[in-house]
Amino acid sequence: MSNSRGAVLVTGASSGLGEATALALADAGFTVYAGVRSAAAAQRIARRSRAIRPLSLDVTSTESVAAACKEVRERMDGAGLHGLVNNAGICVSAPLECVPLDDLRAELEVNLIGTVAVIQAFLPLLRTRSAATPPGNSAGRIVNISSGIGRVAAPFLGPYAASQFAKEGVSDALRRELALLSVSVSVVEPGAVMTPIWSKVAEVARRALDSAPAEVADCYRARFEQFVALNEGRAKASRTRPEDIARAVGHAMTARRPRTRYRVGPDAWGAAVAARLLPDRALDSVIRRQLAAAGKRGDTGVRAVPSDRLQEETR
Repeated sequence: MSNSRGAVLVTGASSGLGEATALALADAGFTVYAGVRSAAAAQRIARRSRAIRPLSLDVTSTESVAAACKEVRERMDGAGLHGLVNNAGICVSAPLECVPLDDLRAELEVNLIGTVAVIQAFLPLLRTRSAATPPGNSAGRIVNISSGIGRVAAPFLGPYAASQFAKEGVSDALRRELALLSVSVSVVEPGAVMTPIWSKVAEVARRALDSAPAEVADCYRARFEQFVALNEGRAKASRTRPEDIARAVGHAMTARRPRTRYRVGPDAWGAAVAARLLPDRALDSVIRRQLAAAGKRGDTGVRAVPSDRLQEETR
């Protein structure tokens, strides 16, 4: 297919949701700048499609973001960027009392501040694309990948929930600020889906517990291991696939009037409905019963999984 629909940047494109999104957009006729952090990832994704242009991008580095923007601007040669997909993210999971503050800062730096940094850098290119757009149409488009956790904060996912709730708020403010500039802002809220992010959660969580004082860690360990096993089991059993999220992003990039939010998966819809309709105490009770049921089934084992670093920009 001729890549005539313009160019899109996807951050965190080395695997999982980002890779699926980059491939889907390339198949749909876009030239895709795929943000990755390693030469190996760049070579691998470049082999998947001739429409994909690997781009070295670390969203936590001001210098890296600026260099990536300069490279895209030069390649575009005066043309504007059609879309930006902010997918790069990490997940810190641990009881809040045990979370090392450096891990909390890393969570916010990647998922929230990194998202804003990329938006600030690339907005001029999105506005260039939208300058000739007829009134009422969206040309330049931003899609922020959030989560159902951005609606209902699960226990032991406090840092991740904080970053996603904040991303939801930033997206709402940005959408209203850019409404008159023909740049649309959409949020995609996936539910449980099995991606490489889950292979890192257990190891990061165990490190946080092991670094806490024993008397503190012991207060949480059994319930926390039940929670991690329950979450991983849901992700493995989920029928939602990365390609489903990619389709939602594709609609946001091509529809005349993109939706403000795309909820992908029944659990994402359930979280949105529960957050709107259930009183806090009722919602607390539902979550408590789910954890108790997991404990009765004996889902308490957390398998150790290799993890080379916390700040892996992938979902």
